[in-house]
Amino acid sequence: SAFALKIDFERLAKIAKSVGAYLMVDMAHYAGLIAAGVYPNPVPHADFVTTTTHKSLRGPRGGVILMKAEYEKQINSAIFPGIQGGPLMHVIAAKAVAFKEALSPEFKAYQQKVVDNARVLAETLVKRGLRIVSGRTESHVMLVDLRAKNITGKAAEAALGAAHITVNKNAIPNDPEKPFVT
Repeated sequence: SAFALKIDFERLAKIAKSVGAYLMVDMAHYAGLIAAGVYPNPVPHADFVTTTTHKSLRGPRGGVILMKAEYEKQINSAIFPGIQGGPLMHVIAAKAVAFKEALSPEFKAYQQKVVDNARVLAETLVKRGLRIVSGRTESHVMLVDLRAKNITGKAAEAALGAAHITVNKNAIPNDPEKPFVT
């Protein structure tokens, strides 16, 4: 959930196929961007794709599993009825509204603005002395290395949360901090 650059799903699918593996993609953080066409779509390439509907899709809390047709029976048997219960019609209706909105030009413009704003934020953070681990962002996420400012991810998460800015701490490559602190 901290990878800021575009993912080459076609390449990953070729690698998976070459070693006899399945490709499963969790696109929860990118689903809205993908629906708007501003981020690569994994669906044509992956065997399985999962997403939430409440993050960048702006829908109700819930999830979706997409899969190649050949896996439908196995997946349905594995999750129903044990994991997946009866449908909540009001949630299904809310998902339908979110999916309809995701087809609109306004949604595409909104998602493009999200990416544009994230890019400006990343550039501004770099100008102010912070390092973006990937060097830039091509989506709406970025991983910021706070070590130069002697701030932990935990402290930054708390301070920004107090200002009603939602972030989450993540480890950076070769992170010296423990996951709870990083």
